[in-house]
Amino acid sequence: PEPASIRAADGFTLKGFLWRRSGPALPDTSVVIINAANSVRCRYYSRFASFLFRNGFDVITYDYRGIGESRPATLKGFDAGWIDWGGLDFDAVIRFAADSFPDRPIDVAAHSVGGFLIGFAESNRLIRRVFTMGAQYAYWPDYAPRERAGMFAKWHVVMPLATRLFGYFPGKKFGWLEDTPRGVVKDWAYSRPRFEDVPGSSWAARYPDKRAILDLFAALTAPVLAVSVTDDEFGTIPAIERLLGYYTGSRRTHIRISPASIGAPSIGHFPFFNSKFEEKLWHIPLKWLRSGTVDPDWPGEIITPERRG
Repeated sequence: PEPASIRAADGFTLKGFLWRRSGPALPDTSVVIINAANSVRCRYYSRFASFLFRNGFDVITYDYRGIGESRPATLKGFDAGWIDWGGLDFDAVIRFAADSFPDRPIDVAAHSVGGFLIGFAESNRLIRRVFTMGAQYAYWPDYAPRERAGMFAKWHVVMPLATRLFGYFPGKKFGWLEDTPRGVVKDWAYSRPRFEDVPGSSWAARYPDKRAILDLFAALTAPVLAVSVTDDEFGTIPAIERLLGYYTGSRRTHIRISPASIGAPSIGHFPFFNSKFEEKLWHIPLKWLRSGTVDPDWPGEIITPERRG
């Protein structure tokens, strides 16, 4: 990949990487934007990006402001929230893709909160297809029951307290994730059943009318394939369905996979994008991004309205 610099509408420069083919585009391929999980560096998805590139796609990975390649000299006083990551950063990457690859479809592969951020981008109408893995916005009662108490203490007590002390969350010191801007911590730690109802949220100042936020999400018309796995403590059925409920303008399909169905001891929230699952799982997003369909022999089950309850 080659380094990429992408300028957001407010002047902030994002850094990332670009896998670009030198010859003509292959049939049924697009430029794929990879949206990372909360406070995870884009480098984590390099093997998956290379896999897509080997299969004919051009790929863009990038770090949200405050993370990895896009981190400023200091995070103290740097107050970026999810609205900035989606409404400014991701929106800028969509526009960059449209300018850099004219006449090419734009698809998105999103992990965790990366699937949530899609809804904040005014340019999301340009997206052709969306694949998500474990996409949700961390409303704590949706966490897996066995892990819920510990996760609440970790993400909704310790994280915001540490953020107050340092002015940002020093995730590296804790060995949990990348250092994280305080606005993102606030959006995560004080989540509500409806994300637009979070008091003092980062999007309230920009969109005082909640209807405007909902309209942004509804503007996405790209079909969504949402994958979740049974041993993901974040990506439970209620969590995935809570987010999918906002994309009312899209055809949404939710498939749920167990580790046993692919002969693996575990999958979890992060390892889907580890290259050890290239043969067993990556054919699912590959097929979806190429054709908008899923192989008939895919592992797992489709979550029906009866299961969603």
